[in-house]
Amino acid sequence: MNLSELRPSDGSKQSKNFRRGRGHGSGNGKTAGKGHKGQKARSGAPRVGFEGGQMPLYRRIPKRGFNNRNTKEIVAINVDVLNRFDDGATVTVNSLIEAGIIKNPRDGVKILGNGELTKKLDVKVNAFSASAAEKIQALGGNAEVI
Repeated sequence: MNLSELRPSDGSKQSKNFRRGRGHGSGNGKTAGKGHKGQKARSGAPRVGFEGGQMPLYRRIPKRGFNNRNTKEIVAINVDVLNRFDDGATVTVNSLIEAGIIKNPRDGVKILGNGELTKKLDVKVNAFSASAAEKIQALGGNAEVI
């Protein structure tokens, strides 16, 4: 190790809690990065989105519908995609990720009945459509809800 190779550790410089107003040598003294005078230089500056008494943008724009916070985002996969697995294999959410069929399982995985299945599989996911469970069980496989 040489003096020329020394460098500060990651995250040690210019962190979020940088000490402002500690003199000119700190690089952020005097006005502490707030500029000269004005409303935003003072304490009690208005909240984000405040437009000085004018009707703010988020209230001027018309609203449509709503976002239900109780919804679940389910990833749907058709039953024909399961033909990638070997005959007699156990298919789980983790094995689907490893095979590259899904990237993010989100709130759950559902198998849908579109396409044909040619292999006997033991499938363990969050949900099945009726036709998908029927196709898996018709070949002697097992469709288990976890």
